[in-house]
Amino acid sequence: MSKRWSLALASAMITLSVAACGSPGQPGAPAAGNGTGAASGGVGAPYKVGLVYSKSGPLASYGEQYRQGLTAGIDYATKGTGAVAGHTIQITEQDDAGDPAKAVASATDLIGQGNTIIAGSTSSGVALQVAPLAKDNKVLFISGPAAADAVTGANRYTFRSGRQTYQDVATAGSILGDVKGKKVTVLAQDSAFGKANVAAVTAILGAKGATVSAVEVPSAATDLTPFATKVKGAAPDLLFVAWAGANATAMWTTLGQQGVFDSTKVVTGLDIKATHALFGEVATKINFLSHFFDGAADNAAYQALETGLKKQGATVDLFTNDGFVAGQMIVHALESGGGDVDKMVTALEGWTFDGPKGSLEIRAEDHALLQPMFTATLKKDGSNVVPQLVDTLDAATVAPPVTPFK
Repeated sequence: MSKRWSLALASAMITLSVAACGSPGQPGAPAAGNGTGAASGGVGAPYKVGLVYSKSGPLASYGEQYRQGLTAGIDYATKGTGAVAGHTIQITEQDDAGDPAKAVASATDLIGQGNTIIAGSTSSGVALQVAPLAKDNKVLFISGPAAADAVTGANRYTFRSGRQTYQDVATAGSILGDVKGKKVTVLAQDSAFGKANVAAVTAILGAKGATVSAVEVPSAATDLTPFATKVKGAAPDLLFVAWAGANATAMWTTLGQQGVFDSTKVVTGLDIKATHALFGEVATKINFLSHFFDGAADNAAYQALETGLKKQGATVDLFTNDGFVAGQMIVHALESGGGDVDKMVTALEGWTFDGPKGSLEIRAEDHALLQPMFTATLKKDGSNVVPQLVDTLDAATVAPPVTPFK
C-alpha cells in the first residue's frame, strides 16, 4: 500500500505504476454512481458500496489495477449479474488521491449516503485512518493494496483483500536463508508503508540474529544521491528496498550509479509489469518477493480474473488480485448478511475460498488474510523482461502472528 511494496533481504514492494483502467458500464463492470448497470435488473433496493481509492495521485496506477480487479471479482462472484438476491451492487467511487484526510472525508460522506461497505485504500496511511471510522460507524471496511501490518487487527469491522508487510518479509526471508550475524539495511520512504517495512524487517530478521539498520527517505525527495551514498557506506550484506512512488526509477538509477549492486545483495518486491524493465542490466541479478504476478498461479478464479480484465482492455498485474478478492468478499458478505453489517462481518470471519492466487482464509481472530506467496526472478525475453516463478510458499509458512483487535 501503501500502495506499493518492496523488499530487500526480506520482502516488499516497489515503484510507480501504469495500467489501463476499465470504466463502469463496460461488460461485466459493476454499476457506478446511480448503480444502473446491473445485468440482472434486480428489483430490490441497491446494496450501496463506497469505493475510496487512489484514482489520482502517486499511487493512481495501483488504484486503477485494484478497480479493474474489483469489477472482475464482482462479475465473477455474482455470475455476471452484478447483483445479489435481486439487489444491484451499486458502487460509488471517491478519489482520495492518497491523502488520508481526503479519504476520511470521502468515507464519511459515503457513510452518510447510506453505504454500508467501504472498499479501497491503496495507501497504508489512508487505510489506517479509515479503519477507526469503520468501527465508529459500524460499517464494513475492506482495505485493498495497503500493506501496513496495523490494518490487521485494527478492529472487528476492518478486513483486507491484499497481503501485509509481514507476509512480504517472511517470504523474503525464505530467499535469504540464514541471516544470523549479517548486516541488513532497509532503504525505505518515510511513510506508513516504509516504516511498516522497517519495523517488520527489524522484528523478523532481527529476531533471527541479523543486525538491522534503516535509511529512510522523505517521500518528496528528488535528490536521492545522499541516501544511496549512506547505503553504500553502511556496507550491508543485504539491502531490503521498500519503495512506493513515482520516483522509483530515480531511486534504482541512483543505487546503480553509486555502485550499491556491486557491493551488496539487493532483494526487493516484484512490482507491476511497467516497472520490470526499469532495473536495466541488474534485473536478472535480483531476487524478488511477490504477492502476485501474471502467471504466478492458475485456477478458476485466476482464469476469471484474466477474462474479466480482458473485457476492460486490461491484463493481469500486481494489484488486480487485491481488487478481485475484494469483489469476492463484498459479494459473500452481502449474500450472507444483506444489509446487516454485523452479519456480514460474521460471515467473513473464518471464510475460506479460492482467489486468483490460490486458497485464502480470513483469520477470524484478527482478519489477517492468510494466503500463498511467491518468489521470482526476472528473465530477459527478447526486448522484454518477464517474471519467472521460483517458488510458491503456502499460507501457513508466511502467516503473521495473531494481532488482537484494538
